[in-house]
Amino acid sequence: MPIWVLLQPRAYINGVQLFVGLILVYATVFIAGPTIVAPAFNLDLPANTPDLLPLLFVTVGCGAVSGFHGLVGSGTTSKQINLETDERFVCYLGSAGEGALALAAIIAVSAGFASLDEWRVVYSEFGNGGIPAFVQGGATIVSNGSGGLLRHETAATLLTMMAVLFAGTTMDTGVRLQRYIVQEWGDIYGIRLLRNPHIATAVAVGACLTLAFAAGGPDLTGGMALWPLFGTTNQLLAGLTLLVISVILVKQRRPIKYTLIPMAFVTTVALLAAIYQLDDLYEKGQFLLLGVDIVIVISAVCVLLEASSALKRNLRISSSKK
Repeated sequence: MPIWVLLQPRAYINGVQLFVGLILVYATVFIAGPTIVAPAFNLDLPANTPDLLPLLFVTVGCGAVSGFHGLVGSGTTSKQINLETDERFVCYLGSAGEGALALAAIIAVSAGFASLDEWRVVYSEFGNGGIPAFVQGGATIVSNGSGGLLRHETAATLLTMMAVLFAGTTMDTGVRLQRYIVQEWGDIYGIRLLRNPHIATAVAVGACLTLAFAAGGPDLTGGMALWPLFGTTNQLLAGLTLLVISVILVKQRRPIKYTLIPMAFVTTVALLAAIYQLDDLYEKGQFLLLGVDIVIVISAVCVLLEASSALKRNLRISSSKK
């Protein structure tokens, strides 16, 4: 189905709802002036909390530089841009919007609780909190800031809807991108069947269902089981995106240090995170995730070696033309 038939209008509606939700949260924050109860430095860490390095740069990095956004930019954004000159405005505004959402989430999970003890109850174990903490904390702020005009339950429903719509749009975009990739496989390897959009869609959706059932069983918790690997793969993809941009800049004889240095850091940390997870997944007996992680590490190394070779080749060509 063409982007402009379903994805674009629905994403537009979701975007409007997201902005309305953000305006509501920020307005009530300024009115209520909630106090941040979360500690600036939390030294009372729950058991099994992983090391700060590389986890911090993988999780926070997903908001700062995202490989998924690199795919979206080439797979869907490029199909909706009227003029190339509009891309800078769209990209900068998108980054600002995501930053605003990230800040709202931080405020909700750090200032949306009555006391430090209540905050510690929510985050008593590593992995707790998440979207429920954002919804409950944000609902408390919105309810207090509105002077009770919006009940806590109503505010929680609004924020839940905002989060669900955001996740739904992301999932739809991800499946569409996966279908593009399957079709590209058909073009590259000459598999005519995979070029069919309906077959490619079935393969993309089928792969998602298979992983969900295989990892989580009938209760469909496979997505949550696979989630720990998302940050790592997202950052590896971000590093690859920066490397591709570096190759393009070399061909255009433009400076590459602005993309090459971040690429080296992001890729190194992401690979360390993937390798770090191997031992953890093995100890927990999560062999499906272990196999996926091994494939990710091997694939990332192979792709990076190939891309690095292309970068060196283009650097030599560029130097010879000077």
